[in-house]
Amino acid sequence: MSESHLQNLFAERIGGARYGKDTAIYKFEKIKRAKRAALAANPGGELIDMGVGEPDEMAFPEVVEQLCLEAKKPENRGYSDNGDEALKQSAARYMERVCGVKGIDPTIEVLHSIGSKAALSILPACFINPGDVVLMTTPGYPVFGTHSKYYGGEVHNMPLTPENHFLPDLDAVPADRLKRAKVLVINYPNNPTGASATPEFFKRVVDFAHKHKLIVISDAAYAALVFEGKPQSFLATPGAKEVGIELHSTSKSFNMTGWRCGFVTGNPLLVKAYGDVKDNTDSGQFLAVQHAAAYCFDHPGITEKIAAKYSRRMDLLVAALNQFGFEAKKPKGSFFLYVRAPKRAGSTAFAKAEDASQWLITQKLISTVPWDDAGAFLRFSVTFSAKNAEDEKRVVAEISKRLADAKFEF
Repeated sequence: MSESHLQNLFAERIGGARYGKDTAIYKFEKIKRAKRAALAANPGGELIDMGVGEPDEMAFPEVVEQLCLEAKKPENRGYSDNGDEALKQSAARYMERVCGVKGIDPTIEVLHSIGSKAALSILPACFINPGDVVLMTTPGYPVFGTHSKYYGGEVHNMPLTPENHFLPDLDAVPADRLKRAKVLVINYPNNPTGASATPEFFKRVVDFAHKHKLIVISDAAYAALVFEGKPQSFLATPGAKEVGIELHSTSKSFNMTGWRCGFVTGNPLLVKAYGDVKDNTDSGQFLAVQHAAAYCFDHPGITEKIAAKYSRRMDLLVAALNQFGFEAKKPKGSFFLYVRAPKRAGSTAFAKAEDASQWLITQKLISTVPWDDAGAFLRFSVTFSAKNAEDEKRVVAEISKRLADAKFEF
């Protein structure tokens, strides 16, 4: 049978004439397949899923009620475009109250996003020309880099390693790449490492951006999920607003992943550019969702309760894993625990973290996410399903029970 003419019409950015012919199975698809196979082989078994990077509970009842109220208002029914004032005003209050960033002008320094992922996919269109370089961390969330490549840009990956506290070594960027660099993307608290930035690091970033004439994009999706101290914001650093913007979201901090709402804030010219491209990309998030999000940003105590739950679970999981040789250390924020992968379990050797992750799923019905980008590591998420604090203890005790005979070597 002859091949359809459609095969030759795909853009090179997604594979061109080879599109759809790639037989490689990507990491998260491998995990999904392994989970299905493990459950099929163990009918009625409980799969403990610590690979999911999203909250395990619904938005709080008062937030759902707020959405219902707003959804009934006729004035909220239409296109929202770049939003109204409700979320902008609440975002400015949130940045000062929670993140310690004073003086955000809601009229020109805040715009809503349909979640941080959407914002990260829009922003490259504002800045990236063919040949431009984007500085990103690895491992990390790839969306900004993926879309930058669509526009002919290049990505320079900066490894995150425990030796550098999972902070990028800015001084290690090669001069030829730095000369063409236009954007630096950072993400703290970090996915997947769980690492937190410090005020000193943010100062280095600001100085680096000024020196090399860079734009900084701080993806702060986990910023308020902290276990100690106050949330850290890049924009709280003197000079930060002169070079960058920050992305905040309701997804993780308010259990609202599917609601798709957040905001972009910072330098007014950069925010304007984001708004201009966004205006030609979507018609805005439903105003009822925006207004419910605004309610959340005015009630940060919700996030504090969520963070307390993750902190409690993290204590349990760290203690459990360390029994079996993992060098687990509780992070200061996020819901991710990032540990070196074992090299062996009994007679089974693991060449990389992906092998260890697959073994944990198939042999122990424990799902994690492997990362082999800068060493072999496993990411455990404490968003596993549990009904209450007592059930959390049961789940972690079950993890210990399943790993008791593993005989890990590291």
